[in-house]
Amino acid sequence: MEQYKIDFINFMIDCQVLKFGDFTLKSGRKSPFFMNAGAYITGSQLAQLGKYYAQAIHDNFGDDFDVLFGPAYKGIPLSVATVIAYNELYGKEIRYCSNRKEAKDHGDVGILLGSKINDGDRVVIIEDVTTSGKSIEETYPIVKDQGDVTIVGEIVSLDRMEKALDSEKSALSVITEKYGFPARAIVTMEDVIQALYTEGDKKYITPQIKEQIDEYYKLYGAQK
Repeated sequence: MEQYKIDFINFMIDCQVLKFGDFTLKSGRKSPFFMNAGAYITGSQLAQLGKYYAQAIHDNFGDDFDVLFGPAYKGIPLSVATVIAYNELYGKEIRYCSNRKEAKDHGDVGILLGSKINDGDRVVIIEDVTTSGKSIEETYPIVKDQGDVTIVGEIVSLDRMEKALDSEKSALSVITEKYGFPARAIVTMEDVIQALYTEGDKKYITPQIKEQIDEYYKLYGAQK
């Protein structure tokens, strides 16, 4: 596993973004782990988070894209932090774009904020995490409605590796099959288990938590 992925897993723990215990998800599933990107709240945390995203985007999609689109609301700070980091790490200017929940009818009118998306632009979508793949159903048409646009891919921070609500495959796999672009994550839950349990000190994923995770994946694990 690449060092930045190990560092990112520890970073999520340190920021209390990734937690282990008993949680009820929006889907109604009872989960032994939970990720909340809203817990990144300081300047230094967001600066570091942008670097992890930038590295993952670079590794998965390269540099041939123009716009980083972060859907409202959590995608807004993610996109801003990541375009700053991308310029710092790789020396390329990437424009950021996000959407408003309601179109603005004065001043900077329209549904978008940040950069406009133009004909010929190549776009990467950035989100925190996806469990069911429902959010892309809103995001995809917003991006495609801007003109002759190519979506290069989607990046999220954590692949939960569980089946989508209406499929035996993971949400990221469903997105790739349905929309025709790769959906990737900085790390997967398999990476997390390897770093914190298999090769870790078992402080956060204890044997008891590991057993709960195994049982969870028996119920909800996605087909590979």
